[in-house]
Amino acid sequence: MLFVMLLVVAVSSMLSSSLPIAVLAATVPVTFAVALNFVLQGELHNYILAVMAIAAQGYFTLLAHRLYSSGLAALTARAEKDALIGELEQAKSFSDDARRRAEGANIAKSQFLAQMSHELRTPLNAILGFSEVMKAEVFGPHEVAAYKDYSNDIHVSGQHLLNLINEILDLSRIEAGRYELNEEPVSLAVVVEDCHHLLKLRAQNRGITIHEVFEPELPRLWGDERALRQICLNLLSNAIKFTPPGGEIWLKVGWTASGGQYMSVKDTGPGIPEEEIPVVLSSFGQGSNAIKSAEQGAGLGLPIAKNLVDMHNGTFTLKSKVRIGTELIATFPPERVMAALPPISEPAPPIQPQPSEGRSRSRRGSQSLFHLRG
Repeated sequence: MLFVMLLVVAVSSMLSSSLPIAVLAATVPVTFAVALNFVLQGELHNYILAVMAIAAQGYFTLLAHRLYSSGLAALTARAEKDALIGELEQAKSFSDDARRRAEGANIAKSQFLAQMSHELRTPLNAILGFSEVMKAEVFGPHEVAAYKDYSNDIHVSGQHLLNLINEILDLSRIEAGRYELNEEPVSLAVVVEDCHHLLKLRAQNRGITIHEVFEPELPRLWGDERALRQICLNLLSNAIKFTPPGGEIWLKVGWTASGGQYMSVKDTGPGIPEEEIPVVLSSFGQGSNAIKSAEQGAGLGLPIAKNLVDMHNGTFTLKSKVRIGTELIATFPPERVMAALPPISEPAPPIQPQPSEGRSRSRRGSQSLFHLRG
């Protein structure tokens, strides 16, 4: 009787574990009847069997509760997983829509910039040309001397606007991934020296001294000469702009510790606060010193230089201390340094024994034929 009761209680507990009330309703009456039957018989072993029946009922009830709890936890976890998958799919759809809108906006921006650059450059060419003619007084001197100064101001403003348009177009091409590098062997020291000569007059007009510190016999660098020249011009013009009259600028080109090459522009300007460095390196970002400066720019020189260095797999570093100066370092990896190859040494021809005169001619003919084939 006890064995049958245990079998019924076990099967009922397993089958009805998802509903605890059904487990109690199916097993408690059977257990109570069997235990009462054992107690009514009135012997010791029957009392023991009754206690065993009640203990088995408690054990299977606890087991059914554990199964119910684990099943409920599994269902909850499954529901949370389904909800998370739904949220991820919804977020993915939102991100896809945002990406499509961003791509559309980027295409529209590129088309707008291309069209606007064409529309602006056409009248700018006329403005620059005619203002230069008026400034040079090609058709005779002006009756009013102030007109010459006005022509010079028009020419300088037009040149500034043209440079701004070129910088915006370069930055848009870099961000869109359409800036292609025309790589070739380039001497980094020669590029930096040419940029120094281009901006030397501007620095002298401001009373700024530029020092060159180049390591000798640097091998060529595999890169885009136009991009390297633009990097150096942006860094050097930025240093000249913010260095006070009577200051100094150091141009350095040399080896890095890992075997690469670097160019460095260090000035004695007012410096940049540490919290403003990320702002300065962002597009159209300007620090407090740039805002106070009389020669304000668009904030595109350093971001363009940084992006061009990144396209060469290099690193761009800005070090600055307030009231001490700023140093801008563009580092290029060792993979772009072109090491000189050793000369090819040809092996000496083997010494042939001296044959007789008749055989010498035939052997000479066969030997020359061998060299031609070789």
